[in-house]
Amino acid sequence: MLWSRTTEYALRAVVCLAEQDDQSLTTAEIAKTTRVPHEYLSKVLRMLAHAGLVRPRRGLGGGFVLVRSPSNMTILDVVGAVDPMRRIEECPLGRAAHGQQLCELHSRVDEAIAMVEQLFASARLSDLLGPGDAAALCRPVPVRLHKAARRGQRSS
Repeated sequence: MLWSRTTEYALRAVVCLAEQDDQSLTTAEIAKTTRVPHEYLSKVLRMLAHAGLVRPRRGLGGGFVLVRSPSNMTILDVVGAVDPMRRIEECPLGRAAHGQQLCELHSRVDEAIAMVEQLFASARLSDLLGPGDAAALCRPVPVRLHKAARRGQRSS
C-alpha cells in the first residue's frame, strides 16, 4: 500500500472538514461521515492539530476546524503530519560497499518516492473537493483491468 491507514484516515478527516466552510465538527461527526473508528480518529486529529493543520474548538458547538483554507493545504502537508515520506539516503541493507551511493534498485525506489512526494506537494486539498458530500469522495471507483491482468487473477 502506498500509505498507512493513519494517512488514509487523516486525508478523509481533512477532506470532511474542508467541506464544512469553517464550521467545526466533533470527532464523532467526523468519524460517522468518514467511517473511521472514533478512538483512532481522535489520535489522528491530535496529530493533525500538533502539525498545525486543524485546531480544536472548545465549548458548546466545539470540535475541529481546518487552520488554513483548502487551497493553501497540500496532500503532502497532511501526509507529512501523520506519516512523513522517507527518502532513501543510504543503503537500506547497510552494505558498507554502497556507502552513500545507492544501488540501482534503491536509486529507482528513491526516484519513485520523489515523484510521489512531488505529486502530493502539487495537489491541493481544494483539488479533492467537489460537488456532494465528503463521503462521496471515498466511494469505490470501478477499475477496469487489462485482459492479461484478469487472466492472471483467475489463474491465481
